[in-house]
Amino acid sequence: MTEIHLDLDVLSGLQDVMEDEYPTLLDTFLDDSQGRIEALRQARDDAKTLGCIAHSFKGSSGNLGAVRLAQLCQRLETASAEPAVTGLGELVDEIDHEFALVKPLYESERQRFPI
Repeated sequence: MTEIHLDLDVLSGLQDVMEDEYPTLLDTFLDDSQGRIEALRQARDDAKTLGCIAHSFKGSSGNLGAVRLAQLCQRLETASAEPAVTGLGELVDEIDHEFALVKPLYESERQRFPI
């Protein structure tokens, strides 16, 4: 099964709905996501905090079509609630890596619209 990093149909639908505010939406997502990545790194040993950040990041990623990023955040959210918490640091690393993959795709999308 092929992993979907970015669902372009979701972005197209958002562009239709958001119209002139679409570039602002992309800017906001990129800024917020960078902050969430930093927060995940800092909270890497705090399961409760990781779960909260992952929950929020899952929603925004899913809404903006970052399919695999949303899936990884779901896995982190679920794992952080387990009684025997293990592997959270590895999931944080996977999320960090996935964001590094999709970030330039969003930046490229954003460049299609003049400032």
